[in-house]
Amino acid sequence: MLGAMARNGSTLVDDVYNAIKRDIVLGRLIPGQRLHLGEFQKAHVVSLTVVREAVTRLASEHLVQARPQQGFNVRTLSVPDLLDLTRARIEIESLTLRESVAVGDVEWEAELVAAHHRLAGARAAPGETNDAWMQAHSEFHAALAAACTSPILKQIRHQLFDAAELYRYWSANLPKPRKKRNVEKEHKALLDAALAHDVELSVELMAKHIQFTTDRLLSGQPEAATA
Repeated sequence: MLGAMARNGSTLVDDVYNAIKRDIVLGRLIPGQRLHLGEFQKAHVVSLTVVREAVTRLASEHLVQARPQQGFNVRTLSVPDLLDLTRARIEIESLTLRESVAVGDVEWEAELVAAHHRLAGARAAPGETNDAWMQAHSEFHAALAAACTSPILKQIRHQLFDAAELYRYWSANLPKPRKKRNVEKEHKALLDAALAHDVELSVELMAKHIQFTTDRLLSGQPEAATA
């Protein structure tokens, strides 16, 4: 009985966590916005304890910030944070991808191809994002690193990826971008390099893929990189 209650409580936390996270990465909750826990409690018909646990989990992943005596708010965007996040992502993605591409087997290749197929099928219109595309995009990047043998590195990679989602969403909605970008082509190149087990090319393409979003945010749009 106690085990069932624990699982139900855990499921409720997961549901609230995923809902708030989706609202953050898709821009429904804007950077710096204060989170009113009571509103989430009513919307999801759960206890305040469940909401607080979900929000605390988001804070541990740097999507939410806890302020003493002020509660929680969506993380703010800043140039120093973006640059630090970009550096960390490139380093960790390179570590996981390097091993994954080197040791990935036929099953890994099949899962990677399937993930890319789902991503291609969920394409968003230029300058737009959607739930299906965001999910497929996350799954494709996870599939690239799936053969890495370090669970800790993969967990850190996933957390950094999620932390970058808010910047990625904002970047996708920049008006009149100065640089044209073919994200589909970038993903296809990553797929091909990984399937060819070309470690160095895969790492190089991934670094460029991550850096492009940062460059776009900072190129001619300095005021927009800080909310």
